[in-house]
Amino acid sequence: MPERFSAAASTGVQAGAAASALAGKRRLPASHAKALRADRSGWLSAALLALAAVVCLWPMLQLLWLVVTDGLSAQPSAMAQVLTQRATWLAVWHSLVTSGGGMLISVLLGGGFALAVTLTNVRAKALWVFGLMLPMMIPPQVTALAWLQMTGPSSALLNALGLAPPLGSPQPLYSGAGIALLLGVQHAALVYLAVRSSLLAIPSDLVEAAQQAGAGRWRMLSDVVWPLAKRGLAAGAMLAFVSGLGNFGIPALLGIPASYYVLPTLIYQKMASLGASMLPQVASLSVLTAMLALLGVGLQRVLQQPNGYRLLGHAGKPLQWRLGAWRPWCEALLLAVLLVVLVAPLLALLAASLVPALGVPLSWHTMGLQAYAHMLFEQRVTWRAGGNSLLLSSLAALVLVAVCLPLAWLMARRSSRALRWLENLLELPYAVPGVVLAVACILAFARPFPWWDWGLYGSLWLIFVAYLARFWIVALRPLLSAMQETDPALEEAAQLAGANQRQRLLHVLAPLLAPACWAAGLLVFLTALNELTVSALLWSAGHETLGVLIFNFNESGETVLASAVSVLIVVFVVAAMLALAWLGRKLPRGAIPWRN
Repeated sequence: MPERFSAAASTGVQAGAAASALAGKRRLPASHAKALRADRSGWLSAALLALAAVVCLWPMLQLLWLVVTDGLSAQPSAMAQVLTQRATWLAVWHSLVTSGGGMLISVLLGGGFALAVTLTNVRAKALWVFGLMLPMMIPPQVTALAWLQMTGPSSALLNALGLAPPLGSPQPLYSGAGIALLLGVQHAALVYLAVRSSLLAIPSDLVEAAQQAGAGRWRMLSDVVWPLAKRGLAAGAMLAFVSGLGNFGIPALLGIPASYYVLPTLIYQKMASLGASMLPQVASLSVLTAMLALLGVGLQRVLQQPNGYRLLGHAGKPLQWRLGAWRPWCEALLLAVLLVVLVAPLLALLAASLVPALGVPLSWHTMGLQAYAHMLFEQRVTWRAGGNSLLLSSLAALVLVAVCLPLAWLMARRSSRALRWLENLLELPYAVPGVVLAVACILAFARPFPWWDWGLYGSLWLIFVAYLARFWIVALRPLLSAMQETDPALEEAAQLAGANQRQRLLHVLAPLLAPACWAAGLLVFLTALNELTVSALLWSAGHETLGVLIFNFNESGETVLASAVSVLIVVFVVAAMLALAWLGRKLPRGAIPWRN
């Protein structure tokens, strides 16, 4: 048994021994034991399905209901108005262009890293993977802000190096090409994960047979590796396209100043400038955006379906090519890519946070921590936004782990059609763009509850409900993966000893799944803490989050303060990812997707 399972195994052996001892003292008739094994878990499935319906399905139904009723009652309908507006089709075109361009860049970056890390003997593989994954975990508005500080005439770092363009020069990132570039960097890790999974599934025996037949490396790449990995590459590319379609932070910071609108930013502008009177048109735009995203998700699922053939051999042990004299050059290329797409922008962001004002070059005389002091000790909104984000992300992580633990058990042990429908339902709020979910939550919870003169709209709890819907599937994946690798014999022993369902979950499964629970909680906490797409439409005065704070600082011209907040967030993200990397050693394969 591998070392990473030793702690879980010892806990499981102790639990099994205790349960077996109890069973020995209480000999149960065979019919009674069979009745115990036929656990009544229907009430648990119904409760979880009802909760998912309220949190995930009800807002989407309200969105569709508004569009349908408006189409039946109004002439012309809001959908007809939206479809006849030039701004709509221009935003659709911009969304397709930027998402498509970002997809191509993601394929180049993510596919290249997957080939180098998975199929060659390059050193420090964990470092390359960590560097590629980090941009995906950093909030998109922080990524955009960092790249803005690395380019243009106001860059503190470029001014310090004497490389800044002349004052008055246009910012090159304020364009569709700039948005596509950053979308490609942000989502390259998605392509890497999809291609890596396909490469790991190639049996080493097949590659060795091709080698023995005299095939060279390029021949094996074209005739063996490419046919088996192209579906994973296509699925990863489509996933990057859909993620780019719903991204808000990057198009907002780079597109709005240049009046270059994509669908999420067009929805935000209509909602922010014209308010509730534009709800029917905003809902129609949201449905149109959701349809495009779900079409991409459906195509991505088709591409991920298994081929009509089966691979024989030792899967999971792909070819490890020895690069020989080319290995230092390959490692240098990987390092150069990470320096350009990760290290240089973060250094520029740090430099921008250390100068007194935007455009001042960084030097020993201008360097200081005034922005951090002002942010921490004079800006009350910083502590309020930080507290709100910590509260929302912590509660979302705790609640989702508590809900997903029994749900993962049901899906692993009590497979049924209702549970399969439930899993598809949980993926819906994560598949659609965040602004669509935000509009749906506004429509669903705008009115006070009928039995209570209080509602969620305008409160912090509306963002919390949206977080539950958005990140439910994020918490479920690690727990379900770990549950599927847990031996059900331990539960059966405890069941024969008289333990009910709640006792088995708490005293047998929970200790075994503790690392997976921590991983799921950390993933939800980290993702929710840096979220902007949902909260951009749901926040109100006094209920800001960190993502909204960075966006508002940058919009109001307080770029130095926005950079200081962003630097602290990046430091926190790196620490959390290091914790996940350490925790991954104690988890089964697949619980943390990017871990080798």
